[in-house]
Amino acid sequence: MFPVSQTAFSAPPRATIFIVNVIHVYEGKLDEAFQIIQDIVHYVSQRKRDFLWSSIAKSTDGKTIVNVEAISSVDAVEHFFSDSIFAAKFAKLKKVSQFEFHTYHVDDLVFPNLDGAGS
Repeated sequence: MFPVSQTAFSAPPRATIFIVNVIHVYEGKLDEAFQIIQDIVHYVSQRKRDFLWSSIAKSTDGKTIVNVEAISSVDAVEHFFSDSIFAAKFAKLKKVSQFEFHTYHVDDLVFPNLDGAGS
């Protein structure tokens, strides 16, 4: 088990980049792939200042894992992969899955606002 840290959200939000890593796991490799990406994310969280937070989720059909990671800069991804230990950890993920990265910049952040909601 990994230690849990406290993360605070602020309003208005600062500019954030999201990396969405969609991991298509090979048959029977869901749990192994999850452990690998979890290890990668925790490695980054302990060493890279550009890392803000991450959410890792298994699909209900058992075929994919999604890692949504907030980082402070688009350049951070290149910086992460320049780390040989990080790259070696990702090489392990290639053995149990195929994956793709998507990069997003937050343009709107919406929180619940039920004060004016109808019934």
